[in-house]
Amino acid sequence: MASTSDIRKGLCIKYNNDIYKIIEFLHVKPGKGPAFVRTKLKSVTTGKVIDNTFSAGHKIEDVRVETRSYQFLYADGDTYHFMNTDDYNQISLQKSSLDAPDLLKEGEIVTILFNTEDSMPLSVDMPASVVLEVTHAEPGVKGNTATNATKPAKVETGARVNVPLFINEGDKIKIDTEKGNYMERVKD
Repeated sequence: MASTSDIRKGLCIKYNNDIYKIIEFLHVKPGKGPAFVRTKLKSVTTGKVIDNTFSAGHKIEDVRVETRSYQFLYADGDTYHFMNTDDYNQISLQKSSLDAPDLLKEGEIVTILFNTEDSMPLSVDMPASVVLEVTHAEPGVKGNTATNATKPAKVETGARVNVPLFINEGDKIKIDTEKGNYMERVKD
């Protein structure tokens, strides 16, 4: 059993007869009244995100997890196929268990969390950033550079990302997988 002081991003807990992954949390200590922890939980079975508040010191039942490296092979509709990089076993997961499926490129190495009790895959952790090629970007409008002006661009996985005006088709860019934001242009 863990308590609210053990809450961290990525922790898997049992809550309301389901397993949830903590995707955001905030410890709050108001001037009046007891402290509490505000959390955003994502169900690993349905993908539904809920908000919940735990009072300070509340006992939570954490789920023991094991991490393994897998390589993304391909997507077939809402089913994503992965291969274990150690023993070459393949597994299939639903799109709802992925945090940023639109930024996943074939051949990308990800970390998959497994429940140690029943070896069921719980969720897929993407690397902190990915490098993708821009396949479509509108030309930047001259004179639009007074502030941090951005334009929409489409990358090779089909995701849309707002990029600075100097990014063109064919450029490789680094994208933050947590927020889906442009980070920097990558030189070859």
